[in-house]
Amino acid sequence: MSVDHCTRNMGDIQALFRSRLQIQILLALVDGNKTLAQLREITGSSSQALIPRIRKLESGNLITISDYEYHLTPVGRLLSKKMQDIIRFKSITTKHKNFWHQHSSEEIPEEFLDTIGDLYNSEIIADTDSNIFNVYFNFLKIIQEAKHLNILTPISSPAHVCAVMKRIGEGVYGEILVREELFRQISVSSDFDKIHELATQTNSKIFILEKPPKLGLTVTDKHLSLGLYKKDGVFDTTTDLFSVDEKAVHWGQMLYNHYRDTAEEMIL
Repeated sequence: MSVDHCTRNMGDIQALFRSRLQIQILLALVDGNKTLAQLREITGSSSQALIPRIRKLESGNLITISDYEYHLTPVGRLLSKKMQDIIRFKSITTKHKNFWHQHSSEEIPEEFLDTIGDLYNSEIIADTDSNIFNVYFNFLKIIQEAKHLNILTPISSPAHVCAVMKRIGEGVYGEILVREELFRQISVSSDFDKIHELATQTNSKIFILEKPPKLGLTVTDKHLSLGLYKKDGVFDTTTDLFSVDEKAVHWGQMLYNHYRDTAEEMIL
């Protein structure tokens, strides 16, 4: 989209976003039809303040009324969804400002950055001076509660490998995405015989990524844990973005699937 096109529409854009009430009305109607009384309660505004804003939105073909309830037009619904995306994007990047500023997010595909607001209900888990294994213990908690495991890992850690193997041995289905170089390292480790045994006796799988992304991901039926590389190119094992929110877990599963679909299953 050209700057000229934006400039020609700037008046309408500014008129919409300058009005807190107009935005509140549109977002309130995303969840369903509302009466004037309900809009008063949601916005905390009087009818006298709401009605001029409602008339403005009606004249712009964004909302309409039937049976004393206001609802979004198709254009209004589309605009409101886009507005939600902008608000959620700004919210997550502000809420975890340091996490996004200190790490590289370039490896997250654009289609997933577009929906990064789905991670709003998340927290940052980090190692501290008083708990230097905070991230690792959180990983153990995640896999202990999991019914299935999807892991994309850029590093090899004997402690993590043993923990995952233990859960797979207990009957949990697991998928692991690793780069080819990392798999070669694992294949000569002392644990490889156990890995081979589990891989051949269970339905769990190992996938090899020819071009792995610079991120770490653990997704289960209940949890999402996302790790990124620092700006200096080193994977940060001390800080993860963590969530149990359904939207965040779904986001993580779709991201995992995105990479798994480009990987080759390793037959042991």
